[in-house]
Order: sequence, then C-alpha cells, then structure tokens
Amino acid sequence: MVTPTRSAPAGPNGSPNGDPGRRGRSEARERLLATASGLFYLEGIRAVGVERILAEAPATRATFYRHFPSKEDLVLAYLRGVDAQIRAEVHAAVETAPSPAEAVRAIGAAVTDSLARPEFRGCAFLNAAAEYPDPDDPVRQLILDHRAWYMRTLAELFTQVFGDSPRRPDPRHAARHFVMMRDGAMTGTALDGVDSVGAAFQRGVEGLLTVLH
Repeated sequence: MVTPTRSAPAGPNGSPNGDPGRRGRSEARERLLATASGLFYLEGIRAVGVERILAEAPATRATFYRHFPSKEDLVLAYLRGVDAQIRAEVHAAVETAPSPAEAVRAIGAAVTDSLARPEFRGCAFLNAAAEYPDPDDPVRQLILDHRAWYMRTLAELFTQVFGDSPRRPDPRHAARHFVMMRDGAMTGTALDGVDSVGAAFQRGVEGLLTVLH
C-alpha cells in the first residue's frame, strides 16, 4: 500500500487529492496539503497543529483558511490523496496483470514494497482510524469507504480466481483474509522486521490463491 509523500496527487475525480470542492487550486494550497500530509503521516494527525503546518509550508493563517476552512477539511484532503494513490496502484495492477491471480499477487507485492520504504510508518488509514474512533465522524466515514472499496475490489478478483470450481470458497472470505494479513503486515513490520513480515505476508497471499489445489 502506498505511503504518503510530500507530493499532492490528483484525486479520483481529477481534482487535487479528491477535493470535491476544487477550492482554490493553487500553489499555496498544494504546498499546504503536501506539508500537512507528510507531517500527519510521520507524526500523527492530532499531534500536528495548524501553526506547525503554517511554519513549515510556509503560509499565512489567512491563506490556510482560504483553502481549508478547518483542520478537518485538511485531514479529509490528506486521506483523499492517499485513497487516490492506492486506487491508482490497484487499478494499474488489475489492468496490467495477465490474470486475476497475478493481479492479486501484484496488489500483494505493492503492500510488501511499501513496508521497505524508509518513510514507512504503517497504513495511513489504520493510523487515522486510531485517532478518529467516532463512527459518525466524516474522517472515520472516509476511512470506512476506502476500506469497503479495497475489500470489494479484492472480492471481485477472488471471484474470478476461484471461478466455478465445486470447491470454490467464498471470495468475500478470501478478501477479508487478505485484508487482515495486510493489516497485520502494516502494524507488525516495526516490531518483527521487513523481511520476516514481508515473506510471511507473501506466503499468505499464495495460500489464498492455491486454496483449491
């Protein structure tokens, strides 16, 4: 899974970081968002205040609130950016893989690759979920929407992998198993090491793909 960088990728609807309002597309906005995204990912969302972002961007408070009426708007833009990166990565895996099984492997390989990045600090969505436990919070809703899409995409791939075999498992169960392994890899790497966790995750992916054999 992709980890945030200091760049600000385009969102699913073509606007920066998926911001549906396309509010004030400008160099200042992108600089603020890129700075905040890096700090949120590395240090935590609630640990980073607006003043810190303004100092590092740099930008004035008036500029900040012209583009982001509240810190929550900035947090949502940050997570939409991560969502856009992951969707693009998964879409590329599906489009270029020669088979559904290879697409699942490619998605798994992207997870493994992300674990080895120097800036890796876990899954941006799992990190944010720990800070936003309220199920009615817009940030939490965005996290759940992303997770539902990821799970649904994997279930569709496993449906194709398993085909019409009489021993066909439930593709939804396979997708959930994949996501649980991914979650474990994302949280366990810092404790158990990239090589050990990455290898265990890849073995798990292969196990899901060969369950019919």
